Amino acid sequence: MDFHRHGLLTALGFAALTGNSALAIYRSRDDPRSVVFVAGAYASIALLFHFLRRLERGEEGGGGRTTTRAAVWLLTTLLTAMFASRVAPLMPPPVGFVVYSMAAGTAGTGFWALFLHRQQ
Repeated sequence: MDFHRHGLLTALGFAALTGNSALAIYRSRDDPRSVVFVAGAYASIALLFHFLRRLERGEEGGGGRTTTRAAVWLLTTLLTAMFASRVAPLMPPPVGFVVYSMAAGTAGTGFWALFLHRQQ
């Protein structure tokens, strides 16, 4: 990680995320579903930060900006769905429906913002 380009706070935040994820995996080592959930969320967040950095810098890469925006949208939608699927079953059915509806609305709004809305 390049501390000069990303800053100390970013490095500390990423270190805290890594430590928290490692601790969560250690504490849930007897529950494989929880381990997979934490590892998947950690990997998704790490990839999301990578693609967000590329999007902010305007790096074209192989497929261009559209591919980077698609990666950002897919990762945010994945994280939203993952967390909604963990929270909604703990709620009463009407509240669970609201959680899933908000997750779908967030994914739809993100798609609109990244692909359909053109700034003038």
